[in-house]
Amino acid sequence: MGRPMLTRRKFCSFCVDNIEVIDYKDPLKLRPYISNRGKIEPRRRTGTCAKHQRALAVAIKRARHLALLPYVPSHIHKTEGVGIRD
Repeated sequence: MGRPMLTRRKFCSFCVDNIEVIDYKDPLKLRPYISNRGKIEPRRRTGTCAKHQRALAVAIKRARHLALLPYVPSHIHKTEGVGIRD
């Protein structure tokens, strides 16, 4: 029997920085919360609280609608970048 694996508790970066509103117009801040396949990362991976995860999902969807972020990963591969418009 081995020792149980200790996992570090993740804290919501938005709560720590005291950010109330997540800006959809800043895709560089939204990018860490999107997988390389273009999907929104779950709470268990990012460590965000439920309140900010909901706001983050809305912000990412708004940014996608305005073409600030891609919907699909093929757009990322074609541009050979992070898939963010400048």
